[in-house]
Amino acid sequence: MRKLIELPFDKDNYHNGEAVTENNISPEYFFELNAQLSKKEPGEILQWGFRYFGKDMVIGTGFGPSGMLLIHKRVTQNIPVTIFYLDTSLLFTETYRLRDELEERFDIKITAVRGLSLDEQAEKYGDELWKSDPDKCCHLRKVLPLQRYLSDKKAWVTGVRRSQSGTRSQTNIIEWDPANRVVKINPLAKWTDEEVWNYIREHELPYNPLHDDGYPTIGCIPCTEPADPKEDVRSGRWQNLEKTECGIHIPSQNFQNGNSG
Repeated sequence: MRKLIELPFDKDNYHNGEAVTENNISPEYFFELNAQLSKKEPGEILQWGFRYFGKDMVIGTGFGPSGMLLIHKRVTQNIPVTIFYLDTSLLFTETYRLRDELEERFDIKITAVRGLSLDEQAEKYGDELWKSDPDKCCHLRKVLPLQRYLSDKKAWVTGVRRSQSGTRSQTNIIEWDPANRVVKINPLAKWTDEEVWNYIREHELPYNPLHDDGYPTIGCIPCTEPADPKEDVRSGRWQNLEKTECGIHIPSQNFQNGNSG
C-alpha cells in the first residue's frame, strides 16, 4: 500500500509560523491526499491529523450527531487535542446539558469560544439582530469568534458531511479554509445520516433530545425550528429565509480532479 503523503509544505517552517495559503498549496497534492484519505475510517483520519499537526489541530463541534461520533473517536483513541464549540449565548438548554453530560462521561473539558455579549451586540446593533439581519448576527457571534480562535491553529476538524445539504455536497475530507487560514479536516464527509445514527446507537452515545422532537439540526434558539423529515437535515435552520449556512463553513477551498473550485 502506498504511504500516505504529507502535506506539500515544510513542516518545520509551518509549525514556526510560516503563513500557509492557497497560493503555496498545490491542488494536485490535495487531490492525491483526498484520494488516499477517502479509504480511511474517521478514527484513522483523526490519527493522521494528530501525527501531522499535533495539538495545533482542534476539533469543533455544535453538539450534533456528527460531533458525538468525533468526540467518541477522539476519546477512545486518546488523541489529546482540544474540543471546542461556539457559544453564542443563544443555545438551547438541552445543548448545554449535553455538553455537561459529555464532559462528565468522558472526563474531558470542552472549550467555549465566545464573542461579544448579547448586551454589547444589542447596544451596537439593536435588539434581536437575528431578526433584522441574521447574516450579521451569525458573523458577529460565530464567524468572527471562530476566526480569532483559529488564528494560532493549524488544522480544524469538523463534522460536516456531504449528505447534510446541497451546499455541503462537494465537501472533501481535507480542504484549505481561506477564511480562517487553516487546513480543514472533515473525517465524516462521506458518511450518511443513517451511518452516523447507527454508530451512536451501537456505542450508546448521548445526543441532543431535541432530535427526537423533530429537530434534525440544532443551532441557536431563534433560528432553529423542527423540520420536515422529507427535506434535507438543515431545512429547520433559518426557515423562510434563503439563508442555509451561518458562514463558518463557507467558503472552503475544495480541490477536485486536480482543480480548485
